[in-house]
Amino acid sequence: MEPNKETLNSAVINVLKNIYDPEIPVNIYDLKLIYSIDIDDEFNVKIVMTMTAPDCPEAEFMFREVKEMVSYIEGIKSVDVELTFNPPWSPDMLSDDIKLELGMM
Repeated sequence: MEPNKETLNSAVINVLKNIYDPEIPVNIYDLKLIYSIDIDDEFNVKIVMTMTAPDCPEAEFMFREVKEMVSYIEGIKSVDVELTFNPPWSPDMLSDDIKLELGMM
C-alpha cells in the first residue's frame, strides 16, 4: 500500500509517544516537546521540537533518537529535526491529565 501523509503522520506520532524524557516519566509527544510535524509531498519529515530547559544534558541524545526512530518508518524519505526554544517550554503546556499523572495538580 502506498504511504500517505495522514498514515505517516500517525506513524510519526506513535514513534514519538515511545520516546521518553529521561528525567520526566512522560513521552516527549505528551510532554509537548514536539511543536510541529510537517510531511511534504515527497514524504520528507520536518519536526520542530524543544527541550524542557535550554541546558538539558540529554538534548543531543533525544534529538538523535527522534531523528533515528522516525527515519525507520517505512515510506519516509528523510527526517529533519529542528531544535527551538521559542516559545520556551513550560509545565503550563501540559494537559491536565499529564499534570495529574505527575502530581502537579
